[in-house]
Amino acid sequence: MATAAPAGAPPPEHRLRSILGGSAGNLVEWYDWYVYSAFTLYFAPVMFPKGSATAQLLNAAAIFAVGFLMRPVGAWIMGIYADRHGRKSALTLSVTLMCVGALMIAVTPGYATIGWGAPALLVLARLLQGLSVGGEYGASAVYLSEMAGKNRRGFFSSFQYVTLVGGQLTALCVLLILQNTLSEAQLEHWGWRIPFAIGGLLAIVVFRIRRGLLETESFKNVSGDGKPRSSGWILFRDHPREAFTVLLLTAGGTLAFYAYTTYMQKFLVNTSGFSRETASWIMTAALALYAALQPAAGALSDRIGRKPLMVGFGVLGLICTVPIFLSLEHVTSPVLAWALVLGALVIVTGYTSINAVVKAELFPAHIRTLGVALPYALANTLFGGTAEYVALWLKNAGMERGFYWYVTAMIGVSLIVYLRMRDTRTHSQISED
Repeated sequence: MATAAPAGAPPPEHRLRSILGGSAGNLVEWYDWYVYSAFTLYFAPVMFPKGSATAQLLNAAAIFAVGFLMRPVGAWIMGIYADRHGRKSALTLSVTLMCVGALMIAVTPGYATIGWGAPALLVLARLLQGLSVGGEYGASAVYLSEMAGKNRRGFFSSFQYVTLVGGQLTALCVLLILQNTLSEAQLEHWGWRIPFAIGGLLAIVVFRIRRGLLETESFKNVSGDGKPRSSGWILFRDHPREAFTVLLLTAGGTLAFYAYTTYMQKFLVNTSGFSRETASWIMTAALALYAALQPAAGALSDRIGRKPLMVGFGVLGLICTVPIFLSLEHVTSPVLAWALVLGALVIVTGYTSINAVVKAELFPAHIRTLGVALPYALANTLFGGTAEYVALWLKNAGMERGFYWYVTAMIGVSLIVYLRMRDTRTHSQISED
């Protein structure tokens, strides 16, 4: 039976509008982040010195990883900002930084024109975007979790990954459209700039949307109540167990997510032997169904709890990761490749659909955004952002299968955490605000 809304809470229709508005902004943010990975195969030869395709991809993957170095900084700065000045303000600031980064990449000349200035500007743009995404994850995870009603928190917070995957899916759709409207030479010469320009313009639209969002009641209730102000010192002094829980539960999940999504597109081309266009279609079809699974899994967690889903991901990831990658090495059928990729994504859904709400439910409101954002960003920098680089480095060294076991081992580490932690659905700090 649904409980009555707290006094001062927004009407259901306003709550839903804010959730949808926050989710739409999240989609554009992640589109801007992932479009870099989707178009790496085209802009890497433009931005870096001539060499083997794998060497150029390694350079691009290194810059992708560098963007992750700024995510803990962004999480720290904007996590504190969101806890002190509001979730809405932090979301607006993060999309502004993402806009600047996307437009920079769209107009940066290539290596043939400005030499090493090209990758240097690419690094700067990715640092800005890393700062943005570092703040975006925590602010949006907390915003959606706090704005949702108690009994539908898992369902509504799952839209963070719907829009996160939606951003990646949109980037792939733009790629497919350009692949079918431009020649290969046009795409490699100038066509790859189009998606970055689109992302910058969409971010301007999102800026206006986010200016009109409602603030959450949790933030309003905690403002000026005498609790310590959010800071990194307060986080690790008062909530060390929760902070390290977030870091370790994220490690395996984020590595698996990036292995099965951003790196998988390159794997299908570099290892499986599919064309770039076929690999794009395989990933687009798999990601579309994957995104649709997130709300269903989130709603399931509202009924049975968060812990069973995370444990399910851990167990299946431990058992199936190596066999899935080994099968993909030699697959020749696009349909079979799609089924294998989708199987991997179904497994990781046990983590992605609910990880935002699980983290938000661990912390009190006065430090919630920082508590969600900073440990998550640290884990992402160490494991998610380096996934593609580690995979390509091992392939270049003739030890590609070592990556499969690396992903498996980190899922095992996270599984230990899932088994030991309490179910946050029944021990939520959000309900205690």
